[in-house]
Amino acid sequence: MMVNNVLFDFGSKSDLENWSVLNDTVMGGTSTSSFELNEEGHAIFSGKVNLKNDGGFASAKYDCPDTKLGDISIAVLKVKGDGKNYQLRFKETESDYHSYIITFPTTGEWETVELEVDEMIPSYRGRQLNMENFHHTMIDELTIFIGNGEEETFKLLIDKIEFK
Repeated sequence: MMVNNVLFDFGSKSDLENWSVLNDTVMGGTSTSSFELNEEGHAIFSGKVNLKNDGGFASAKYDCPDTKLGDISIAVLKVKGDGKNYQLRFKETESDYHSYIITFPTTGEWETVELEVDEMIPSYRGRQLNMENFHHTMIDELTIFIGNGEEETFKLLIDKIEFK
């Protein structure tokens, strides 16, 4: 459950138990990633995306069953990226095969990224589905994803994820 529309506020004592990495290795790829806290208490999602064996993605998933979003319209991420593009993904229900996705660029500096949730498109394995964009009041899963179609190392620091 969210408190004051904050889904996750990372700190040095944050419990990452409900966070996990999911890479293209589930389908034979060779990408690697990790999700951990640094000394300042920021989450670090980092690794290397490889295209070998039809791979090409890495992700950090947060299991947040029955998280009520209410009438929020914007996802707000406080991040420090590396100049690469990332995606925010929602699953309304954990068992859904598809996710709702939106891409955001990073600048290499700390920044607050505001993403319109109704612009999140339904997608499955990189293909847009013929369904409506995200218009739901709950999610079970949130994912930070990188898969830009090229081999690359990446590093994204995350301070906070909230909604307004």
